[in-house]
Amino acid sequence: MSLHESSALSHQPSDSAPADLDAADRARILAKAALFSPPPAQLADGRRDLVGMSREEITAELAEIGEKPFRTKQLWHWIYHQGVTDFTKMSSIARPLQQKLAERFIVGRPEAATVQTSTDETRKFLFRFRDGQEAETVYIPDRREDRGAVCISSQVGCTLSCTFCHTGTQKLVRNLGAAEIVGQFMAARDSYNEWPSPKGETPRLLSTIVLMGMGEPLYNYENVAKAMRIVMDGEGIALSRRRITLSTSGVVPLMDRCGEELGINLAVSLHAVRDDLRDQIVPLNRKYPIAEVLAACRRYPSASNARRITFEYIMLRGINDSEADARELVRLIGGLPAKVNLIPFNPWPGSDYKPSTREQQAKFAQIVMDAGFASPIRTPRGRDILAACGQLKTESERRRAAAPASAE
Repeated sequence: MSLHESSALSHQPSDSAPADLDAADRARILAKAALFSPPPAQLADGRRDLVGMSREEITAELAEIGEKPFRTKQLWHWIYHQGVTDFTKMSSIARPLQQKLAERFIVGRPEAATVQTSTDETRKFLFRFRDGQEAETVYIPDRREDRGAVCISSQVGCTLSCTFCHTGTQKLVRNLGAAEIVGQFMAARDSYNEWPSPKGETPRLLSTIVLMGMGEPLYNYENVAKAMRIVMDGEGIALSRRRITLSTSGVVPLMDRCGEELGINLAVSLHAVRDDLRDQIVPLNRKYPIAEVLAACRRYPSASNARRITFEYIMLRGINDSEADARELVRLIGGLPAKVNLIPFNPWPGSDYKPSTREQQAKFAQIVMDAGFASPIRTPRGRDILAACGQLKTESERRRAAAPASAE
């Protein structure tokens, strides 16, 4: 079936989420997520990683070794404000307790298996976790100011199979744990020596988090939410919810939950304005069609003119980039506090798609802008190290694909 042929699937628009169906769908998604649970955050010798634990969990662990709750605040400060990984350098903690902690716990980081820096200063990390699985993280510095975004992965691989996305060709292996998610940001901070956490208006290089790396973050909601609560804690890393953006392909029931519980910024990977086309390039659309995704956007509690919902739109030549598509996009998002990120397709080996011409990108953007929506055309970053949007796929996966099959 070509991308312009009609889908056989019918879609029923919905302006609101029926509570019973929504609850059942959430339960189904969370049950499926459990099948891809990360391994326990501990070493083979039994020591547990304090990174990724909530304050309550740290307090409970300390109680088991006879320590009082105030120690949690001390540890939190050293781990998340100072970025210290060595108990002996936690000077406000007495030496006997430092030793006791070191016997039972670690303050871990994912291993940076490779680090590549692009000619445009984008930096890509291939992080290896304790079970040998890997995921990629990208730091994208701002071109004009001393700040930038850390693009974090939430899964090893991805289950969505969006046809334009290189990451989507890597099958889902497992979810990342809270320690592995927050650990990506902490390891990136290590790389830029940005500890202790900047306070107040002090400029910080790693100024925002975008959950736009490998995986669909809402299919790993529990671990993502736990990690982001740690990141937002005012006595540690202390990033404001306004500086965190979660990108989803439209997992409607958990869009609602994310808005209610976290209130972070929302980005939606839309990429098409018709269900028949979106069914094919974003297969999740068959479950949650455009009307339902947009209804969830209208319900999103923190959306406002000050905090607009971002619609990501990949520009595919001759597929979704016509002026008619632009006008329909404007109609669909009418009345929403929104902006549109137009993303030139980033070619990758084996893909049949071509990026829209610059002329067509400009025509599309102008129609959206004339309707009152900001519609910047994203400048691809890190293309030379395959760090651009849609290009993430772990080096180990590429190596395995390139290796000759072993004889059986």
